Amino acid sequence: MLELIQDYWLYFLVGQYPNGPLGGLSLTVLLSAAALILAMPLGLVLGVARVSPYRAVRWPVAVLVQLVRAVPLLLVVFWAYFFLPAVTGVKTGQATTMLMTLVLFDAVYLAEIVGAGIKALPKGQLEGARSLGLSYAQALRLVILPQALRHVSPSLVSQLVATIKATSLGYIIGLSEVSFIATQVNTLVFTKAVEVYIVLAATYFILCFGLSRLAFLLERRLGRRPALVSAESAKEMS
Repeated sequence: MLELIQDYWLYFLVGQYPNGPLGGLSLTVLLSAAALILAMPLGLVLGVARVSPYRAVRWPVAVLVQLVRAVPLLLVVFWAYFFLPAVTGVKTGQATTMLMTLVLFDAVYLAEIVGAGIKALPKGQLEGARSLGLSYAQALRLVILPQALRHVSPSLVSQLVATIKATSLGYIIGLSEVSFIATQVNTLVFTKAVEVYIVLAATYFILCFGLSRLAFLLERRLGRRPALVSAESAKEMS
C-alpha cells in the first residue's frame, strides 16, 4: 500500500493538473466548498421565505424544497448533463454540471437549516426589533439572521460533509473527482483493488470525520456560551 501511495499520490491529489484538468482530492474539496459558498445566498433567501408570515411567499418555497428533496441527486445529475443539452442546445462540462447540481441541492438544504435556526429563536427577538422601529427586512438582517446563522453553524459544517460525499456521484458523468481517480488507478495497477479502495475510504473518512468533529466542537461551544453568559451576568448582579 505504501508503494501504491508513493507512486500515485500526486495523481490522486490533483489528477492530471497542470498538464490536464484538475482532479482528484483537490477537485472534490474545491467543488464542495464552492457549491456551499455559492448556495449560501440562495439558501438564505429561501430560508427566510420558508418562515415568512405571508402564504404567497411561504408555500411556493415549501413546494420547491419538498420537490427537490424528493428527487435523487443522481437523477438530477443525469438530467443536467444529458437531458438539458438536448433541450437547450447548450452543453456544460462535467465540473460545471456537478457544481450547478450541488448548488441547487445545497440551497434547498440550507433553506431548511436557516429556517430551523430562525424558528429556534424566541419570538420576542423579532417583536423587540420591530418595536424599536426596524422594518421586517431590517429586523431580519440586523437581529434575526446573525443569531440564527451562529446557532446553525454546526449544521453548515455537516452540510459540507454531505456535499463532499455527494461529489462522488460525478463519477457517472466522467468527472475526475477522487473516486473516479481511484478507479483509474485501480485500472492501472489492476492487482491492488483492495489497497486502492482502502486508501479511498481512508481519505473520505479522514476528511469527513475531521469536519464532523469540527461541527461537534462548534455545537459544544455554542451550547456552553449561554451558560457562560448567565454566570457572568450573575457575578455582575452580585
